[in-house]
Amino acid sequence: MTLRNFYITLLAIAMVAPACRKFVEVEQPNQRLFRYTTDFQRLLSDRTVFERTASQPMLSADDINLDANASTQNLLNSGSDSVYIWGANYYTADQSDVNWDQLYNQIYVCNQVIVNVQGSEGGTDAQKNSTQAEAKVQRAYTYLTLVNLYARPYNATTASSDPGLPLLLTPDLFVSLERASVQAVYDQIIKDLTEALPALPAQPSNNIHAAKAAAHATLARTYLYMQSFAEAAQQAGLALGYRNTVLDLNAYATGTAFPRRLDNPEVILARQTNMPGNHNLPLSNELLEKFQTNDLRYELYTRAGSTFQPAFTGRGSWRARLFAGDNVTTGITVPEVMLTQAEGLARTGQAGPAMNLVNALRQKRFRPADYVELAAANANEALRIVLDERRRELFGTGLRWYDQRRLSIEPALAETETRVFKGNTYTLVPGNRYVYPIPPKNIDLNPELTQNQR
Repeated sequence: MTLRNFYITLLAIAMVAPACRKFVEVEQPNQRLFRYTTDFQRLLSDRTVFERTASQPMLSADDINLDANASTQNLLNSGSDSVYIWGANYYTADQSDVNWDQLYNQIYVCNQVIVNVQGSEGGTDAQKNSTQAEAKVQRAYTYLTLVNLYARPYNATTASSDPGLPLLLTPDLFVSLERASVQAVYDQIIKDLTEALPALPAQPSNNIHAAKAAAHATLARTYLYMQSFAEAAQQAGLALGYRNTVLDLNAYATGTAFPRRLDNPEVILARQTNMPGNHNLPLSNELLEKFQTNDLRYELYTRAGSTFQPAFTGRGSWRARLFAGDNVTTGITVPEVMLTQAEGLARTGQAGPAMNLVNALRQKRFRPADYVELAAANANEALRIVLDERRRELFGTGLRWYDQRRLSIEPALAETETRVFKGNTYTLVPGNRYVYPIPPKNIDLNPELTQNQR
């Protein structure tokens, strides 16, 4: 570990652990290590920090189901098994939540850049402004992930009082860690993204870095989760004005290698994560029944359970194998943004334009001879089609969990999920189990933090 990364890690840990704070009650060396504008640009290029995202949603989501596979149930270790059954607690008092730690480390590094880059040496004003703007996009994206794990789904009537997150906006180690409201977190996300847009480049140097499409796309996802559907559709359209390439799966049906993550034109802002427990797990029948077997996503992105080691009954996701060496590629993609725009349009009564987007995407997912356009008689039918298409397009990335959360507060769209695990039956209904517990270890170290109701 380099000295620079040592201090980043040390201070990020100190940020969430008051017991460590006394250890750094000296002149903070990070103020001396980062001097030039290029230093801060390199921080944002650190893949080990910014490409990581949460793996837990893949276990929580109804994309997978282990009911018929006792052998795969035994693959889940302590903590992972609790996530899978939506348990009251995920971790013991001495266990860390790696996703919480990684995401707050991203926040800390972003804060270093946002606060300090303007006073750095060697860069032009434009370079400093764009670097600061990118850090704001990265911070906003990370807070959007965190608030959709550890806080209640956004509800306009309760968001101002629902406990959100510690909202840390500077690299100061001694700020309060009391939880800001869900509304305050969303307000900050929108503020960061809106302020960043003017200084962002039209196109990124690669898709680890945030440019204008990433900011608009993150705003689109934010407004979708807030049920501000007209705004979600508008921002999605703006994002697609900068990035709109969709891979034609016909080109890969004959064995052509898929592009690596950083070369994939569909990826707007790259993130990756490991498979839960580093194991492949069976897809749920509920998901598989959404597919036609001639859908190239079914053909290319799934495989029979006998293909995997250990083998299991049913089918599993093959996506991580196709994009070799990239683990599970997630983040924001062009197809997600298209479907966000389509949902926003359907929700605002524009069934025709919504279905045009769905069909434009699906045409790239079937052989020409197999493709039949989908049609909707009305906006409600279009919405159902869009939501099903999100399941087919985004499965295996964890994004389904975020959809389940936001739909759980809509009675017409909320679903009840049931799992049988090691002889016991577990049921997920709309309510508190859609909110992850804050790691008890962090609460023990930080009396300001309060636990979520489970």
